[in-house]
Amino acid sequence: MPLIDFILHIDDHLVTIVNQFGAGSYLVLCAIIFIETGLVVFPFLPGDSLIFAASAMAANPRYSLNIWLIYIIVALTAIIGDSVNYRIGKWSAAAGEKHNWFNRLINHNNRLAAEKFFERHGPITIVIGRFIPFIRTFVPFISGGSKMHYGKFITYNIIGGLMWTGLFTIIGFFFGNIPVVKEHFSMIVLAIIFVSVVPIAIVALKKKILLKKEFH
Repeated sequence: MPLIDFILHIDDHLVTIVNQFGAGSYLVLCAIIFIETGLVVFPFLPGDSLIFAASAMAANPRYSLNIWLIYIIVALTAIIGDSVNYRIGKWSAAAGEKHNWFNRLINHNNRLAAEKFFERHGPITIVIGRFIPFIRTFVPFISGGSKMHYGKFITYNIIGGLMWTGLFTIIGFFFGNIPVVKEHFSMIVLAIIFVSVVPIAIVALKKKILLKKEFH
């Protein structure tokens, strides 16, 4: 599948983008991050590994990418994306059944997982959710739908955006060009995804255990 190929070989695709677009690569990077964080119907884009790969390339002078510029524009894009997603969630809740077609575009299972995660951890989910694929896209949407005050949301949003971007730019810049990492980049991407999904699996497992206890 093209999407799986893009995720597993994101470093190769990013090299092609940088070679073709030069400084315009920053706009491509921003566009992908914005679509993932800002549009609730696109939760499957690989933001973590994209930041990691771009930061690794910034450590290599041949690509002429600036690590600070990557950090600033990605962090701002992620924060703006979540704010847009919050507004979409608020609109969706207010519109109700009038725009039922929109709700059908949203993955129901991923939405439920994000709602349960949100109920369990509260507003800090906006920060934690940044590091979890799929959950990352749905949390701001649910925050808007739950009528959380925007002042509270934007505070957690900024903290989460700065931390998420900072973690993957630092890791990518300092470790992305180590030979063993470059040779096994696809495995590193899978490991990032796996580690990110672990919290969801733990929550789901705990819920199953609690349900079993209730029925016995």
